[in-house]
Amino acid sequence: MQLDLEATNAALSRKNTLDVLSWCYETFDRGGIKLSTSFGAEGMVLLHMLVQLVGKPRVFTVDTGRNFQQTYDVWQRAIERYGIDIETWYPDPADINELTRTQGPNMFYASVANRKRCCYVRKVKPLKRALEHADVWITGLRRGQSSSRAGVDLLSYVEEYGVYKVCPLVQWREVNVWEYVRNNDVPYNALYDEGYPTIGCAPCCRAVGRAQDIRSGRWWWEQDRQSKECGIHISGGRVESSSGNVNFTI
Repeated sequence: MQLDLEATNAALSRKNTLDVLSWCYETFDRGGIKLSTSFGAEGMVLLHMLVQLVGKPRVFTVDTGRNFQQTYDVWQRAIERYGIDIETWYPDPADINELTRTQGPNMFYASVANRKRCCYVRKVKPLKRALEHADVWITGLRRGQSSSRAGVDLLSYVEEYGVYKVCPLVQWREVNVWEYVRNNDVPYNALYDEGYPTIGCAPCCRAVGRAQDIRSGRWWWEQDRQSKECGIHISGGRVESSSGNVNFTI
């Protein structure tokens, strides 16, 4: 199926979030629609909505192997609360070995290139496998999350993965997310209550102050704010292993 992205975005922008999700299921085969979540607040909002809408949506997560325990806790609560299956995709052990054998498990602190290589191995490559047979990838991106996400479209086509990417919460503000969480008793990660506005791998996140940018807790040792993406939601660039044996392209 080939959609006119400009016209479809214009039409979808006039719909509310539930109507956008309904459009996905009316337009595409249900089996080809997948929600990705790392169990952040936005992903849990969408999971709650989809369960109300279709009962048992296809949901997957990428487990990098370095998550916080609190992330596993909310993952467990999501399964118990909603009675759904959650597909789990892991990094290739051979890639992890190649990544760490010469520079160690904390090699990502040494340089931005190292960190992006770690993100590629632990996140991007498993994501590609997760989306191999998907038609639609639903994500919780919001324009207000960071400057690098300010121009995110509600609907786009991602050549790298061969899927339509739908961001139903793209126009939501943070306050809208938390109102929905509270009003619907949606499970959420306890780290939010400890000052973590964004939650990923444990070594790469920390709590921030109220006046700080919400992405400042991610890869806080890096000075370039524009580099603060893991690669899942951007394209372009190359990352190579120090040994030259593995060539990762993102």
